[in-house]
Amino acid sequence: MANRRSSQARTIGIASAIWGVSIFLSRILGLVREQIIGRTLGASRQADLYFASFTLPDFLNYLLAAGALSIVFIPIFVKYLEAGDTKRGWEAFSVIANFIVVVGSLGIALMMIFARPLATLVAPGFTEAAEIDELVRLMRIILPAQFFHILGGLLSAALMAQDRHALPALAPLIYSACIILGGLVGAYYPELGAEGFAWGVLAGSILGPFALPLFGCLRTHMRWHAALSLRSADLHRYLLLSLPIMIGFSIVVVDEWIIKNQASFLAAGALAQLQYGRTLMKVPIGIFGMALGVASYPTISRLVAAGDVVEAYGVLSRAIRLMLVAILAAGVCLTIAGYEAVYLIWGMFGSRFTAADALETSRILALLTIGIGGWAAQSVISRGFYALGSTWLPTLVGTAVTFAMIPLYVVLRERFGAEGLAVASSTAILAYVFLLGWLQRRRFEKEAAARGASLSTAPGMLSGVWRLSLAAVVAIGVGLALRMGLVVILPGNGVVAILVRGAVLCLAGLGVYAAAAWALGITELREVGQKVGRALRGRRS
Repeated sequence: MANRRSSQARTIGIASAIWGVSIFLSRILGLVREQIIGRTLGASRQADLYFASFTLPDFLNYLLAAGALSIVFIPIFVKYLEAGDTKRGWEAFSVIANFIVVVGSLGIALMMIFARPLATLVAPGFTEAAEIDELVRLMRIILPAQFFHILGGLLSAALMAQDRHALPALAPLIYSACIILGGLVGAYYPELGAEGFAWGVLAGSILGPFALPLFGCLRTHMRWHAALSLRSADLHRYLLLSLPIMIGFSIVVVDEWIIKNQASFLAAGALAQLQYGRTLMKVPIGIFGMALGVASYPTISRLVAAGDVVEAYGVLSRAIRLMLVAILAAGVCLTIAGYEAVYLIWGMFGSRFTAADALETSRILALLTIGIGGWAAQSVISRGFYALGSTWLPTLVGTAVTFAMIPLYVVLRERFGAEGLAVASSTAILAYVFLLGWLQRRRFEKEAAARGASLSTAPGMLSGVWRLSLAAVVAIGVGLALRMGLVVILPGNGVVAILVRGAVLCLAGLGVYAAAAWALGITELREVGQKVGRALRGRRS
């Protein structure tokens, strides 16, 4: 048992490291990409149109459950791998992939044909003919990219099921690099405008998410058969598990659609500012939340398949608790040094993104960051349900939260503009995560009881979250007070002032956060400190 746990921890650790590095680099490239967008388009109506053009392609991606392909397909594929029946595994892959090819091609064709009337649903606040023409043109460029994202997601799932994470982890980097290249071409030829970025999206989807995992699967002797059987039990299972994701409108996905829809009614640049703030927040979410979720999921699935439900819950809950320690620390930095980060990325080396834009974006970022723990935790918590074969419950909960919160988005947008939308977003995701975490504990307790076991001694996923949140609030309060003095001592937006202010504020905030968390008895912080101490002692010796 001890050897198996050690092996599981090592597997998750290696996978987490691969995905952590990949997602970190991807987020850095994402910031470079957004910086180029900021320099090229600024906080303008054209930037609003570019960001809005992703709503329809993202909706198609969502309908085909592309974002959950790895979650849904890995248990199907792992079942055959564990039984030593690789042939049947690739047969299941082929039937599902071919079904996606047919349905995805039809969906893309229809959306491209009806892009104009659909554009008025995507962003009803854009009413000028030229704006609608530009939005339709951008959507028609980006829509075909979803075909390669969807198939690439299935190919990546097949590799991850075999604990081969390198190429799937590299794919987002190639994707972002192509968008950057497209943006640089667009900057060189100003008449292209946002279209340069859109063509980069299409090229990147082919070269990154599709071509790289395809190459990896071919190296593992992939057998993709030209077979399509609507009677396939594996296709039925895929559809059964995917159906709630396809037809549900979980707040995790729909939040961004609602914000884009509502922000189209605001002044030019508001949608772009919301998007820039969200992009910056996604950096730590990806590193600490997504990496742990992706890396731990195959192991959790195997434990559940083997009947070790208590151990699976332990792996899941420990991953969430450790992640929250890190993600709330990142939230402290983004809140108290948000202006410096925003101006450094978008305003420092460009003329179209002003200091006023940076100030408004940093305010939006601070309000979005209220929900940063929820955004990171949901990517891990939801995988616990999927490992148990339960995709309906998280989708139904997410859909219920969506419909309950839509009036809040509308009211706060009308009263407080973009900042109100940021508050609505944070409120919605936190409500979803706390409800989902409570339901997941109950579900694992039920599964454990059915196997004659109990979770009575297992720490909860959100154990200590209130104390950790209090530590973050204290750190933010101290940091904001320090900020008022630093702005007087180091005024202005020069490179030195921005870098020094940002570094001092972030380091001070992290120091206060760590001290407060330690004083409040956050055991995970002690565990992290002990590991760092052992690593440093090992290096000295």
